[in-house]
Amino acid sequence: MPDVQQFYPTNGRVILHLDMNAFYCSVHSAEQPEQYKGKPTAVSGSIEKRKGIIVTCSYEARKVGIRTGMNVREALRILPELILISPDFDLYRKYSRAFMKIAGQYTPLIEQVSIDECYMDITGSKIFGSPMEIAGSLQKRIAEELGLPCSIGVAPNMLLAKMASDMKKPNGITVLRRRDVPNLLWPKPCDQLFGIGAKTASKLKRLHIHTLGQLADADEELLLKSFGVLGAWLKQAANGIDTREVKAEREVNKSIGHTTTLPADLTKLDDINRVLLNLSDQTTRRLRRQKLVASTVQITIRRPDMSTFTRAYTLPTPTQSMDIIYKHAQQLLQQNWQPPEPIRLLGVSLHNLQPEDNAAIQLDLFSYEQEPKKDALTKVMDQLRNKYGESAVLTAGMLTSDPSALIRNKRIRGTSLEKLDDLSNE
Repeated sequence: MPDVQQFYPTNGRVILHLDMNAFYCSVHSAEQPEQYKGKPTAVSGSIEKRKGIIVTCSYEARKVGIRTGMNVREALRILPELILISPDFDLYRKYSRAFMKIAGQYTPLIEQVSIDECYMDITGSKIFGSPMEIAGSLQKRIAEELGLPCSIGVAPNMLLAKMASDMKKPNGITVLRRRDVPNLLWPKPCDQLFGIGAKTASKLKRLHIHTLGQLADADEELLLKSFGVLGAWLKQAANGIDTREVKAEREVNKSIGHTTTLPADLTKLDDINRVLLNLSDQTTRRLRRQKLVASTVQITIRRPDMSTFTRAYTLPTPTQSMDIIYKHAQQLLQQNWQPPEPIRLLGVSLHNLQPEDNAAIQLDLFSYEQEPKKDALTKVMDQLRNKYGESAVLTAGMLTSDPSALIRNKRIRGTSLEKLDDLSNE
């Protein structure tokens, strides 16, 4: 057996980025191959599928032009035989745990960043072979044991591993070293680098920086002046430098939130407030379940043209009260939305979290007598819903047939806010 030591750096790390391909559709194909395998499929985010959007689609569907985020009606015009599937997040979580269990047999240093991807530090995993042998074994086992395709990037850091896994899909294994960066990455436009979104790329173009090679060679002072601390990261990243470490233990959640994509654009305040109520309810439910309180409430609004913005308010004292979160979510909406401007997606998220035991929660002078009663009622409602389901006890305002009510069903919803692809958060 050849000495695998030669395949590992003397100083440095070997990082894998494991990315499941078309994960939701692949899971359905693995569960019901006779119905979905090898066919053009799409998971649609709305029960009213013909008004919803494509959450993800199979590679068979992508070959004919179907794309994530596309309106279902448009997708069906392109491909009338497209098979639409309602999401099943319980099933996705089951398969996510399964592929993470396989990955954990190669290294304990795993950082899961979403339901369908993770980073693995295999620097100390020489017993399993060379990095390429480990990547090949991992990919083969996931295919044979779970019936799922995946792509794997092999690199000296997390950024390059992520870029590498995107280069060959589906079922690719790609090595990307720092010495490969000038040839493989520098000719690409700036928005091809993970972490650079459309707004940042547009701003770079105004500085006459169009390619990653130009960004790698750009004046750092100019970047710092234009982007603040993000400017230093931009130059480093374009040069393939990333000093982050794979964090095996998840940190305490920095935020908790939910979004819902609406099957039809909402324009009326009453309809929008009902969505905010359901979002606030489920978000604070998760907050209390984790015994946390929040100091900042944020709303996310997406328009029909897919432009998205967020607005936040920092509370005078931390809370886990649905009433308080809902009130401030409403205020943020009214301050930043003009009827009848249509809304495509709404989200509520809570930030600046801390354990409830560490928080000094100040009671309002005029309501302190009612607060213990409210807390007791909330605890009873939580207990009932834990036992009998999220719809066991509802306020009148939550009773609705619109998609915001579906957030109470964890089988058909995700668990957190969608990540925006632009680190500048402009």
